[in-house]
Amino acid sequence: MTEDDARALMTARFGSARVERIAAFLGMVVAENDQQNLIAPSTIDRIWVRHALDSAQLMFHVEQSAGSWLDIGTGGGFPGMIVALLFDGKVTMAEPRKKRAMFLQACVDHLGIANADVVASKVEAVSGRYDIISARAVASVEKLLQAAAPCAKPDTRWILPRGRIEPEQLTALRRQRDRVFHVEHSLTDPDSAILIVDRHKGRAS
Repeated sequence: MTEDDARALMTARFGSARVERIAAFLGMVVAENDQQNLIAPSTIDRIWVRHALDSAQLMFHVEQSAGSWLDIGTGGGFPGMIVALLFDGKVTMAEPRKKRAMFLQACVDHLGIANADVVASKVEAVSGRYDIISARAVASVEKLLQAAAPCAKPDTRWILPRGRIEPEQLTALRRQRDRVFHVEHSLTDPDSAILIVDRHKGRAS
């Protein structure tokens, strides 16, 4: 997939106005990358595929247009900032590194994203409960589900982009009998996947 293909796909799905705002954000990321390593320099030439569409594809697995969304460990803004520019509900980005959190807040202010909040902390310090929870760069799904459990509702959907999903991770998830999960293929990387975790129907938390 080319950069033009990625941008065209996003425009067809989300409209040109939203994609123009995403383009403005990507410009801010590239400019800031000289000051702090938000994304790998080798991915700048593929920023629409590797970061923008890679984040936007999470929206394809959302069954609602509003509600509340928590993105854990937003880093340089992926997927949280892209989600905030596409999702109609409230988006909270939790990023413990203060310099990155300051950058995210500057982007929110500059782009006028009224539905976005930045919390400069780890997920354990985040308050509230959310309809959707995402996390792009988390080593252990089990640990994430445990750490962020206070932020989840009984029917929260977890959307977790992963690299390669190892068999032992799936085995560990199967032990959690109160949840069901399935794996979706990534649009941007044949070696990556998106893990979708839902509460088992008929079981309360």
